[in-house]
Amino acid sequence: MLHIEIDNGSGFCFGVTTAIKKAEEELAKGNTLYCLGDIVHNGMECERLRKMGLVTIDHDEMARLHDVKVLLRAHGEPPATYELARQNNIEIIDATCPVVLQLQKRIKSQFDSGASQIVIFGKKGHAEVLGLVGQTQGEAIVIESFDEVSRLDFTRDIYLYSQTTKSLDEFHRIIEYIQQHIAPTATFKSFDTICRSVANRMPNISQFASRHDLILFVCGRKSSNGKVLYNECLRINRNTHLIEGPEEIDPSWLDGVETIGICGATSTPKWLMEQCRDAIEKLSPRKLVTPLTPGS
Repeated sequence: MLHIEIDNGSGFCFGVTTAIKKAEEELAKGNTLYCLGDIVHNGMECERLRKMGLVTIDHDEMARLHDVKVLLRAHGEPPATYELARQNNIEIIDATCPVVLQLQKRIKSQFDSGASQIVIFGKKGHAEVLGLVGQTQGEAIVIESFDEVSRLDFTRDIYLYSQTTKSLDEFHRIIEYIQQHIAPTATFKSFDTICRSVANRMPNISQFASRHDLILFVCGRKSSNGKVLYNECLRINRNTHLIEGPEEIDPSWLDGVETIGICGATSTPKWLMEQCRDAIEKLSPRKLVTPLTPGS
């Protein structure tokens, strides 16, 4: 008997849900709607919305548009994007996540107060990080991992923030290192800006991964929080595989397993995890596939 459980804690976070809802509402009116960048780091969900009429553009393409509607996704944008929209008479539908928006305001306030060294723990080039760096006129220093913290200037004040979806444990390691190396004459302040809707998934997904023979982590490979959550699953359960959709499931993975857990990132739609469950049922026709009650 093969048991399959879909993790109740996986799926879209509040920010992504809101952005998709705003897009669907606008598209339902029959209007042309552009989205600056992928609305979510999941190719299959982006394709679903494309079929509804959503047109994904980049910054260069937006610069050539006038008198249209552009949706800003949950990741947020730098001030320059809003200025471009004003100049081109573009109506902005702002779906920036409230958590990201608050972080942008805090960083801008810190920069405007004259802070000499604003540091952001985040993924270089990530949409959210670009929006945060934009609040400092490009002056903020971005470090992607603990390994990069040693290159900071510890003789100057340091104000540390984090991309909302980064690892809380690694953020704390960076704080400890700076505290140990900061010069007595310099000021160090850290601000825990990691989104708890993501951070709280870590202990939950650890427990989920521990109670199954096989874990299928469904996630777009461009997802930042997906990488963090997938690595946590892999740490707990070495029989973990990252897939973007049901077509990537290898039938050999099912050999000898009795329980399968399906989970995903904050950018993974529930319908996609359900498709993966259905695909497993088709791959194992001779096995009785029944749902496993969450937490059992």
